[in-house]
Amino acid sequence: MPPRKRADAVRNEQTLLAAAAEVFVRSGVDAPIREIAAEAGVGMGTIYRHFPTRADLVVAVYRHQVEACASAGPTLLSTSDSPFAALRAWVDLFVDFLVTKHGLASALQSDSSGFESLHAYFIDRLGPVCGELLEAAAAADEIRDDVRPIELMRGIGNLCIGRDDDPRYNPRRVIELLLNGLTVRNR
Repeated sequence: MPPRKRADAVRNEQTLLAAAAEVFVRSGVDAPIREIAAEAGVGMGTIYRHFPTRADLVVAVYRHQVEACASAGPTLLSTSDSPFAALRAWVDLFVDFLVTKHGLASALQSDSSGFESLHAYFIDRLGPVCGELLEAAAAADEIRDDVRPIELMRGIGNLCIGRDDDPRYNPRRVIELLLNGLTVRNR
């Protein structure tokens, strides 16, 4: 069993992961390490000490974002004005996550089994959270009750593809249209 990290080391790692996620969303997974270091307020050596390779960093950011998305669902349900507002806010976080995820495939291209296990982790962890949000919104009669989590998650994922190919394309606008189509008045 590996030794437990000190609390300050865990906080530093979390700060690095949050900074890397911000940079990846803004600049893609091929962003320079110096940009991530500047965002985190640390030296490049600190990043390499925690994450020796870019793939290590990308996988850690991926897992960090999955966990952030998973824990955000219940929090949003308890703090939002309505279950549908919670769903909308969660989808926004999910889209940020997907921007990072799309770069993961190229960062891990030599290890397809690693990518597949991460994808399974993603579905297993986020599917139930999405389902809880959908069920709450349907129970509040804010959305139709026949939407499955995998359908919504895959639909959003597919809408995010192609963002880099055409600067005129705004996936968030199309996702907003998709979410509006879930409302009960559109049954």
